[in-house]
Amino acid sequence: MKFEDLDLSDDLLDALYDMHFDECTPIQEQAIPLALQGRDLIAVAQTGTGKTAAYLLPVIDMITYGDYPTDSINCVVMSPTRELAQQIDRQMEGFAYYMPVSSIAVYGGAGGEEFSRQQHGLKTGADVVIATPGRLLAHLQTGMVDLSKVAFFILDEADRMLDMGFYDDIMQIVKHLPAERQTLMFSATMPPKIKMMAKAILRDPAEVKIAVSRPADKIEQSAYICNEAQKSALLEYLLRHVRTSRVIVFASSKLSVKDLSRSLRRKGLKVGEMHSDLEQQQRDEVMLDFKAGRIDALIATDIVARGIDIEDISMVVNYDVPRTAEDYVHRVGRTARANAGGMAVTLVAGGREQQKFGSIERFLEKEILKNPLPEGMGEAPAYRPDGGGRHGGRRDGGRGGNKGGNRSRSGEKPSKNGKSSNSPKSPNSPRAGKPSDAKRPEKPANAPVAAPAADSRPAKRRDNRHRHPRSGNNSAPKADKGE
Repeated sequence: MKFEDLDLSDDLLDALYDMHFDECTPIQEQAIPLALQGRDLIAVAQTGTGKTAAYLLPVIDMITYGDYPTDSINCVVMSPTRELAQQIDRQMEGFAYYMPVSSIAVYGGAGGEEFSRQQHGLKTGADVVIATPGRLLAHLQTGMVDLSKVAFFILDEADRMLDMGFYDDIMQIVKHLPAERQTLMFSATMPPKIKMMAKAILRDPAEVKIAVSRPADKIEQSAYICNEAQKSALLEYLLRHVRTSRVIVFASSKLSVKDLSRSLRRKGLKVGEMHSDLEQQQRDEVMLDFKAGRIDALIATDIVARGIDIEDISMVVNYDVPRTAEDYVHRVGRTARANAGGMAVTLVAGGREQQKFGSIERFLEKEILKNPLPEGMGEAPAYRPDGGGRHGGRRDGGRGGNKGGNRSRSGEKPSKNGKSSNSPKSPNSPRAGKPSDAKRPEKPANAPVAAPAADSRPAKRRDNRHRHPRSGNNSAPKADKGE
């Protein structure tokens, strides 16, 4: 299905055209019509399937053509991490490029001055607030943020937020929202706690489930069966002799990330680390260095596995076996993007790790290639994913025995109500030629959340519609395809 086949406005379609978005992904095809109908929604789909557009596009459209206040927060998007919040805000800028809908990203780790700037942006009423739970709750506790007119509440990567311990924060935020709202929940998995939350905050939700896909065929997947003590040497070998360009190394905990980073730096390798203990400025600097090629590898927790788009990743290394097959797919999906090739290598120690890796292979319905250990690293344990390797398994007698078969805009821009914004990111400005002070009628306090009837809206489609011309410079909205 094409985006033109959906009930989206021409201005929104023009932005999608400029961003080279044409065909809907399955989650977009199923979720957008339900959202436009005003339904609460539970959507289960893995990272990289287009979830961000699946909720932003209908919300932008409904805010623009519905009766919502111009000086209040109309939508809150919850994000598990600062990086994902920033990415969502960038996509918001692109999608809303020709529409008078403003946004602000609210996240922690940026110091007191940034907190004040976020607070100012929240008080003036950006249409869409993209926030991490902890930071939004901190603003709410000041008593200076009003969420009483929020019509849309969206949870992105809901399962990850619960994994990170944000359940109580989210439920506290919900207490500040009106009962009459539309709630959209997006998650990669549906564990019991997600179901419990959905039952508590959603009303008669529609359900959309997109099956977890297998890693792309162009990803060259392999594994090393090894002892835990061999992992560090294996990782060094991969970074020195196999690496071709950007590499992400996933470890199971921030302590492991810190230890690995120190060890690799002592050995002369240029590595960066990414975990929740870093301040926002530190994270930004690391990501900039990584994208610029100034470091050889990024050592990270799963904070980078979902929702963050980094192009040109040549290799992903799972230093620890992921907990689930879904997590494996998310991690290895960081490589081989944009039709490029890539490698995914997993280091599998004995016992529980072998069992988890066996589960991944069963999910993939294929045996992943087992590489022999490099010369000089000793013998490898036998691969016994059925549990026989609980204590490392018997030795196989040789090294080879483990073989397997919005564009960026600087300066202040007028908001949709003509005011200047001092928020961290300037609200999206209306398209040139459209009055910047165009007002939308105030929404009655008891108005339903569902989108207004078609005959009560301004025209969304133009007769003899023409596309906005693509531009070869940075004047056109930019695609950010991480989600």
